[in-house]
Amino acid sequence: MVKQTLPQPFFFEKGPKAVLLMHAYTGSPNDVRMMGRALEKENYTVYAPLFKGHGTVEPEDILAATPEDWIQDAKEALDFLADKGYKQVAVFGLSLGGVIATNIMTTESILASGSFSSPTINDEKSNLRPSFLRYVRHIKKLAGQTPESIESRMVTVEKNLDQQLAAISKMVSTMQPAYKEITKPVFIAQSGQDELINPQIAILFKDELIHAKVDFKWYENSTHVITVGVDRRELEEDVLHFLSDLNWNGE
Repeated sequence: MVKQTLPQPFFFEKGPKAVLLMHAYTGSPNDVRMMGRALEKENYTVYAPLFKGHGTVEPEDILAATPEDWIQDAKEALDFLADKGYKQVAVFGLSLGGVIATNIMTTESILASGSFSSPTINDEKSNLRPSFLRYVRHIKKLAGQTPESIESRMVTVEKNLDQQLAAISKMVSTMQPAYKEITKPVFIAQSGQDELINPQIAILFKDELIHAKVDFKWYENSTHVITVGVDRRELEEDVLHFLSDLNWNGE
């Protein structure tokens, strides 16, 4: 039997400018690995941490974590880069990662932030709940569990999931008043064919950023995980352009 390799954080140390990339809910640093390689190729140092509860063989581990845990993961990632000598950091994230990146923008001293297909504003048209439940069933089936044992567990899974989604929603609600106070550059990327969140959230988010310099990009043909989708290379180029315009080290 082939041993399963679990996803790990990655650190591509290259040039003096550092970028923090954060993955999606139920995802891993593999979500943003190709983005990381594209940035590394252009002489950026890139770090992608692994959120608590993610990257294991048990999907319920995610439900044992909290939004506060993920914010702490991001802060520890900034500390990691600071310890390596990188004081100015641009922080981006896919989906949940973008929400955490936005949260960090409102509380920490970072150079800029970016979100890719991220629910940065609460909206009732989310498909995250059914998607997560399908994901749990799929992983448990792959692990060899019987349909009966899977379904007997799903009542608890649904209860814990609803509590976690409510906690994420509460976090976003507490963040939203701060959007009007953001003055640093923000990159927003949204997929037009997003199957998990309402794509209009990105437009609403942009409209809230009344004092920030916003670079807004719409990728009509992409689905939710835009970092590995059909517009991946265009997204990478747009992020690189955004990064090149930042005022690194007072340049």
